[in-house]
Amino acid sequence: MNRLAMLGVAAIGGVAGAGVGIAASGARAWERATAHAVDRLARPGRDANGASAFTLDRFAELPAPVARYLAFALTPGQPLIRRARIEHEGEFRASPGSWSPFTSVEHVAVHPPGFVWDASIRMLPLVPVRVRDSYLDGRGAMLGAAAGLVTVVDQQGTREMAEATLMRFLAEATWFPTALLPGDAGAGVVWTAIDDSTARATLTDGGVTAVVDFHFALGGEVVRTSAMRYRDVNGTPVLTPWIGHSRDYRRVDGMMLPTSGEVEWMTEAGRLPYWRGRITRASFEMVR
Repeated sequence: MNRLAMLGVAAIGGVAGAGVGIAASGARAWERATAHAVDRLARPGRDANGASAFTLDRFAELPAPVARYLAFALTPGQPLIRRARIEHEGEFRASPGSWSPFTSVEHVAVHPPGFVWDASIRMLPLVPVRVRDSYLDGRGAMLGAAAGLVTVVDQQGTREMAEATLMRFLAEATWFPTALLPGDAGAGVVWTAIDDSTARATLTDGGVTAVVDFHFALGGEVVRTSAMRYRDVNGTPVLTPWIGHSRDYRRVDGMMLPTSGEVEWMTEAGRLPYWRGRITRASFEMVR
């Protein structure tokens, strides 16, 4: 999302000059478009081959650290998640510089995998920047607009964007952890052992594949995820090391979820953290 740093005087002036009424109209149009995207998530998806709850027998062929994680995060009989709604607050940084406060709502579907993340970032005086990231029907998209009115980022439809957004879904699945169960009980994740504290998760949706390494603590919890992910650099997608940190696990609806964290790029110039936040509310629709 570093292209948000391109916001400048023109965007501020355009929104300010539009007036309160036009800006409000832009906000309403943004909300309608977000609701339409979320509706696409609500289409009936496949369920887990008749399964509706987590069972211990699914540990048998899993790498040891993944088995420890599932034993930590879930209890036998835990209902499987069909959809989730997660609210966040925190700070976002579009480029090396100051952090900007944000709030967001993320809607997630497990079968087939998809999400819509709708954020409001206070990057401009009196004018929020609205950002909507999504992975829907095998297609990734990122849209950013000042006050939901003046477009500053519009990227969608490329293979790189699809892979990057499906990778985000996979890395964030600790917020809806039954999605990480093997096979059709989860989102379709395939686990491969790396060592005693690391395992590789691969998720394929149609023609799109995401690969993320999960790093586990001795207690079973995921403390870090890492991958080579596409980052926009002046309009060009560049594979860049990408790391997410998970902290402050708490029990929510019977599941242990990380409730705070940070995400960063590892660039040639060094660490570039760009998201740090916490969950303020989470709700789930379960498979019945």
